[in-house]
Amino acid sequence: MFLTVILLYFLLLLGVSRLTARRSNNSIFFRGERQSPWYLVAFGMIGASISGITFVSVPGMVIHSGMSYLYTCLGFIFGYFAVAFLLLPIYYKLNLATIYTVLRPLGTEAYKTGAAFFLLSKMTGAAARFYVPCYIIHRSLTGGTPYDAFLFPLTVIVMVALIWVYTRRGGIKTLVWTDTLQTFCMFAALILIIYKVSEALYPGLHGWQAVRESFMTVFTQQSVPLDTAGSAGWISFLSGIFIVIVMTGLDQDMMQKNLTCRTLRDAQKDMCAYGFAFLPANFLFLCLGVMLCLLCGKQGMPLPSNPDELLTMFAATGYLGTAVLILFAVGIVAAAFSSADSALTALTTCFCIDFLGMKPDDDTGHSAAEHTRHRVHRVMAMLFIVCIMLFHWFNNTSLIDAIYRLCSYTYGPLLGLFSFALLHKKHCNPLGKPAVFVCIASPLVCLLLDYGVPLIFGYRFGYELLMINGLITYGALSVINNYKLIINN
Repeated sequence: MFLTVILLYFLLLLGVSRLTARRSNNSIFFRGERQSPWYLVAFGMIGASISGITFVSVPGMVIHSGMSYLYTCLGFIFGYFAVAFLLLPIYYKLNLATIYTVLRPLGTEAYKTGAAFFLLSKMTGAAARFYVPCYIIHRSLTGGTPYDAFLFPLTVIVMVALIWVYTRRGGIKTLVWTDTLQTFCMFAALILIIYKVSEALYPGLHGWQAVRESFMTVFTQQSVPLDTAGSAGWISFLSGIFIVIVMTGLDQDMMQKNLTCRTLRDAQKDMCAYGFAFLPANFLFLCLGVMLCLLCGKQGMPLPSNPDELLTMFAATGYLGTAVLILFAVGIVAAAFSSADSALTALTTCFCIDFLGMKPDDDTGHSAAEHTRHRVHRVMAMLFIVCIMLFHWFNNTSLIDAIYRLCSYTYGPLLGLFSFALLHKKHCNPLGKPAVFVCIASPLVCLLLDYGVPLIFGYRFGYELLMINGLITYGALSVINNYKLIINN
């Protein structure tokens, strides 16, 4: 079943790639010729954000935290507005191909460090997101044979190779169109799965009434007031704002699509539309989780010990019928490809421009720079495979929580660097090697706080660790800059 869906889906994506990338050059790959319709970018970005891990993990979050994840999602909306009206005007004014060019006034060391932290963050985060669908697809194809462990690397290699094939020519121009297709397939599958689960729970559409009345929802006084990290709702809301600012506004992957819009106004429209759509999208996933929990109770089945297995326990096993199995396969494949293909393209773009100094507007075709880009794209695909395998061997936590926790450590220095660069652009000296030391030391300090504070004060940090990390980086960079100003004067 999964094999048929993957092959048909890949052929569809390859056809879109051929239509959108009849010509191939660096300008098309990096910028998409700045001709993307804003509504396609907005719709496609939903699929790029809601990856295969979201498709699997978010429904399972209701087991421990109900719908309290919506506090964070509500903060996302305000974060998208901040990106649209604070960061996008700067990026368009500077005519950027990669957003880390903003860090150049801080000196080469700080600029390269910021780009390096993105490469680390995106490679590990995208690998974690892509691991889940790869594992589900692998299990469905092998059926748990004795050679299961040996065949998993082959599954990963084939999946990444398929993505490399349809992104290698058109890059970001192709992704704007393929992401739109993938988002449509994913949400069509999600809505139809919800309908099927509702039918299995109660005939008709009474499953929605069950969601409203369930103690796990935010609509009753019995709603869970705390998230899994132990943070109050307002902290989750505030964390959601900064998560978006960092993981979207300071992320080359997400911003590269926005920078292909014709004008700044178009880019702002697509960012705001996308921000408003993110809350109801996650609400649907949580509703599905509530229905599945109620279905477990109705059937006398225990809830899975691993929340990530809640949806797969019903959908991937065929328990709800062949139709749900097909829809689940379509949704997983669409969500997986949508997030991984854009990550691979952004990693290639960042390395080529920020580290190799490649010109983003090169439209000659078949140039030495284009051949270099192809080599970098292949290397990034191979590194991506290695990271997925490392995550497979070492991960043992809830995946969506693991990604956001990882974000707190690796994106924190980016938050501090960008904040300093934008607020001190008129009074800033090149910071030199001390900036590198600060960006490495700040996550380590946060790691000590994360382990030490609960032991001393009993408080557990949640996603607010991202803000603390950025604040430490910003404060240390300010001290270095003031010292240099005093020395120079």
